[in-house]
Amino acid sequence: MKIYAGGINHTSKKILATSITILLIVLTISPIVNSENASIPILSPTDLVGDDKELHLLRGEHYLFVNASEDVDEFHIRFSFPPDYSYQVPILLEIFNDTTEKLLHYEIEDDTNKPNKIINFTIDAMEKDEGILLHFTCWVLVKNHDFSDLPEKVKFPRRWQLPEETKTWLASTEVVQKHSLLIRHKARQLRGIRSDVLEFANDIARYIKWHRFGLFLLQLNLGIFFPQDARTTLFINGENVGRSHLACAFFRSQNVPARVILAHNDQGFWTQMHYMVEYYVPDYGWVLLDSTKGKTPYETKRQIINRICYPEDENDTKTDYIFPYMAGEERWLWIDNDHVSPYYVDCDEGSKSQMFSESEVTTDCFTADYAFLLTQMVFHQYEQYLGMNLSGENQEHFQKAVDYQKQAIDKLIETEDPNEYIFYMDLAFDEYKEIEL
Repeated sequence: MKIYAGGINHTSKKILATSITILLIVLTISPIVNSENASIPILSPTDLVGDDKELHLLRGEHYLFVNASEDVDEFHIRFSFPPDYSYQVPILLEIFNDTTEKLLHYEIEDDTNKPNKIINFTIDAMEKDEGILLHFTCWVLVKNHDFSDLPEKVKFPRRWQLPEETKTWLASTEVVQKHSLLIRHKARQLRGIRSDVLEFANDIARYIKWHRFGLFLLQLNLGIFFPQDARTTLFINGENVGRSHLACAFFRSQNVPARVILAHNDQGFWTQMHYMVEYYVPDYGWVLLDSTKGKTPYETKRQIINRICYPEDENDTKTDYIFPYMAGEERWLWIDNDHVSPYYVDCDEGSKSQMFSESEVTTDCFTADYAFLLTQMVFHQYEQYLGMNLSGENQEHFQKAVDYQKQAIDKLIETEDPNEYIFYMDLAFDEYKEIEL
């Protein structure tokens, strides 16, 4: 669905801008979430101006089957959840009715490394050979960014010129071997005598897509994919996992921070998890690259980002759930019992995931920014109270707020009007404010 929500007049713009300014001041002096470690991402004044913006309502649906090989007591499954990150913000976690009754409790938690988040499912005891299903959807609001504001040319940075927080993604790891002589040699070939990071990124994207593509098709037809580290991928190509590792190795070898992104994108079919890359452009920020499609920059509307992988994630890898020879995948779920394992077959039978684009709205920047900021505020309230044992009026306010969030989602799909979405999210926010602990 795509519509154009008409612009607002000058007076309305001034009123909305003033409202947002007041809201920012209130949030600055009075945090919404009652937690020492929680914080509300605040938009800067420069985020409140600009051209019309696209809002996209995306939905990531998951079927997760797990089986027990022995009798087990109560245990936990932790599954990657979309972080509040850059141009995306989660709205709601929805559990479907066909989920097995063994699910006792669930909550959204901060992962070890920010901004990553996980869903912590508590599962009741299971008997040997018993299987269960967790069927759930993650709703996400995305402000599309096509990176058209990238500078024309960007010089390769020196290490001391990089922000300290980006240097983490210059590391060499077990699957991103940036010090490999073969990888460094190929990276220098791709770079040539040019000094532009963006041209280098485009050459990496094109090279990895078509590099020894026949070997990739052979592996695909045989159903045999080998280890997905960067060096092996350079020799025989690989799946989106290995391609992302190779891209990161190329970038890091030339002193450009790059990291693996776990995502669900617009492929149009059921998958396990999709792997992409972000590389750091000095004085600009992180830019998306899809090494499978051979394209960069890649618009933010085309995927839900589920996890930003750190070097320790690259070293904590596993064997693929479907292709037994494919080793070196970053994990997206963790089970704290060795006798319980996820059940994957071919993404037709067993566990699977897919992203769906449910609504697309083009509106003025004030409305888009307000909707995004309001969603951040409501989500942080929802996240805080979701795992709590609320009772009485507090539980009633929480349930009303969640119902309003669901209505906001429905209205954005049905009416194609961002103002309807904002109306119900405002009601949800008011209900959360009524909760007293």
